[in-house]
Amino acid sequence: MSITLRNIKVWNTGEIIDLVVPGIAAAYFADTSSVVDGTDIDATGLTLAPGFEDPHVHFRDPGQTYKESMVSGCRASASGGYTNVLIMPNTLPALDGQTVTDASAPGAKEVLDAGFDNVIDFLQQYDAAHNVKLPVRYDLCVCASKDRAGHEASDVADWLKYVPGFEDDAKTPAMLAHPVTAVSDDGSAVTPKILDQVLENVKTSDLYLIEHCEHHDTGAVNEGPVSRELGVPGIPEDTELKIVARDIEAARRTGVHVHFQHVSTAISFEAIRKAKAEGLPITCETAPHYLALSDEALLKYGTLAKMNPPLRSEADRKATIAAIADGTVDLLATDHAPHTLEEKELGFLEAPNGIIGLECAYGVCHKVLVDGGFISDERLIELMSVGPAELMGHAPTDVAALVEDYAEPAPTGEDPDGVIAGEQVADAAESGASQREGVNRLLDFSHVDDADAVDLVVLDTAEEWTVDPEQFHSKARNTPFGGWQVTGRPLATIIGSKLMFSRL
Repeated sequence: MSITLRNIKVWNTGEIIDLVVPGIAAAYFADTSSVVDGTDIDATGLTLAPGFEDPHVHFRDPGQTYKESMVSGCRASASGGYTNVLIMPNTLPALDGQTVTDASAPGAKEVLDAGFDNVIDFLQQYDAAHNVKLPVRYDLCVCASKDRAGHEASDVADWLKYVPGFEDDAKTPAMLAHPVTAVSDDGSAVTPKILDQVLENVKTSDLYLIEHCEHHDTGAVNEGPVSRELGVPGIPEDTELKIVARDIEAARRTGVHVHFQHVSTAISFEAIRKAKAEGLPITCETAPHYLALSDEALLKYGTLAKMNPPLRSEADRKATIAAIADGTVDLLATDHAPHTLEEKELGFLEAPNGIIGLECAYGVCHKVLVDGGFISDERLIELMSVGPAELMGHAPTDVAALVEDYAEPAPTGEDPDGVIAGEQVADAAESGASQREGVNRLLDFSHVDDADAVDLVVLDTAEEWTVDPEQFHSKARNTPFGGWQVTGRPLATIIGSKLMFSRL
């Protein structure tokens, strides 16, 4: 099973090539009707880029699979062009490495019935235990605190063996495929009383801290004119800055890499900007909703626009875009947070925080950032592919290098039949023979030595489409972007040189 894409553009060189994808992983497709085989596709106008990566997703498995599951979350990822994601630790039970002892606790039965005694093992071996195919790579983020409760730091001994570089020779293939690569209590900031121990654990494991950089005890939406109009308690903007400032100082003191999640305010971006200028080990992300929406969206979308941190003022939204444009923001992450619509209809005080984002993130970001003239197509790909991969310790697929190393040279003026890859190339160059105009080099993944490491997305950067949550592969529908007219869409997701998702 294979397909050939003709006239596709390499994202960062602009070269037009022909691409052979020799493997089609039909068993991984959510919709088997979209499986294509033996097809020669005119990909003129399409772009080949390293696969998107997202270091901030919630798949609710185990414990809340009525909202999302590993299967539906991974399918949503592939649909959105993602090839690798980082699963946050607010599962039930929490992803802290502790042995599950209370069978009556939420989600515990799912773990125990699958034959495991902790959530890390459960998630690492999910596909085999459940006899399913998961069409995306994923890493795991372990809790900073036991039970993610904030009272006591998680015990590094409970999870160190799952970290890359520790006892790798004793690891199973599943442990190597889905390692623990970060520490976080996402959903809550690390509490002051355990911060020092958490930082010590991060240093011991040579990981990084992903910080939910916001803490508030009261309030439901951003404090300001909108909260007052709604009659809902507000959350001041400095609830974010206080955690950002505290953790910048911690990074300065300890040298630990701190990555700030979902930054949303101008004052926080300014603090991060200054810290990075000092050379401190600080990185940060923001999410599509903070660059596309302000708290005024609450008046239109209600609790579908309720999240934590909350949507901020229009001035903060513009500051978010400015921080993306000037490089303060290292990457874009979705904070994909599935909930049922029934839960979101409970009102501002009771409805859970968060929205889904994997399947429309690229279109929303392209519409606002690229169509808006703030960044280029190439920079958006960097923010969704290269930046997240570097944070998570992955090597993004270098498409241009693959072309140079493995593509068959196009026919030259002196050799109209072309040459075999790797043969006579130097002679052609020395003789001054030029590539025949209008004839592309051919990249066939079956000739690539490390084909299992090739993860790519095929993009139509110009496609105009309407976000329709009813067509999502996620179980959830909680998004304010339903009905939005956006531009730019992932058309195919390639993992390990195999086609895992297609709308070609």
